[in-house]
Amino acid sequence: MKFTKMHGTGNDFIVIEDLNGNFKGKESDIAQKLCNRRFGIGADGILLVRKSNIADIEMEIINADGSYAAMCGNGIRCFAKYVFDKKIVCNSKIKIATGNGIKVADLTVKNGKVSEVTIDMGTYSLNPKLIPAESEEEIINKNIIVNGKEYTITSMLMGVPHTVIFCNLDDISIEEGKYIEIHDMFLEGTNVNFCEVVSRNIIKVKTWERGAGPTLACGTGSCASVVAAKLFGYVDDEVKVMVPGGELLIKLLDKEVLMTGPAVTVFEGETV
Repeated sequence: MKFTKMHGTGNDFIVIEDLNGNFKGKESDIAQKLCNRRFGIGADGILLVRKSNIADIEMEIINADGSYAAMCGNGIRCFAKYVFDKKIVCNSKIKIATGNGIKVADLTVKNGKVSEVTIDMGTYSLNPKLIPAESEEEIINKNIIVNGKEYTITSMLMGVPHTVIFCNLDDISIEEGKYIEIHDMFLEGTNVNFCEVVSRNIIKVKTWERGAGPTLACGTGSCASVVAAKLFGYVDDEVKVMVPGGELLIKLLDKEVLMTGPAVTVFEGETV
């Protein structure tokens, strides 16, 4: 099996071409084996490149623990760079089928290679049934108790379930996200974003990702954090998000969310 290791602001992935569907039904086992950082290649997840009848190409995401993810903001930027650089899709604007619908990637190309990608992430939803969460009303500034500690949370569907907690990042441990992820309210678990507002145009975010644990960046989580910050009037419509692995730029256009950030190829190889 040939593979390419990539990252978007430190959120790393193993990209595997599966245009003939040879790995269908084996995705979970492959992800758990290859993503292991001691006994495998090491990554937060795998990205499978597949043919699509409704878009230019299809991306399937499997987390490091073998679970399926409908969408990944950092992953889709890496995916877009991969299919362009490998000449699988030669357009600088690519329609990518995902588990959360078709996303459009707008590529910045320098010397024939992709250096930066803007993704139209689509819209978010505060409807608890879509997250899905067990709540009769929108989860905005709701207090919950986890392990004896009170958190004020705001939750939404931003491609995948996300929960945002505003705080001073020095006052939390990212490991706290492990327990919030599996709170009974969230029927399929939730990603957890600890967010600190720096100014009207800058926030800091640390994310505990459902199925992957702490990551150096989360694209959908950065988007969700900006959406939540905007709901409370903390930020403007264009925000720089500082994550442990770098920076992302998030723009809000009504309910549409645009995310811009880097995509980097680390190395290529072949399993034995």
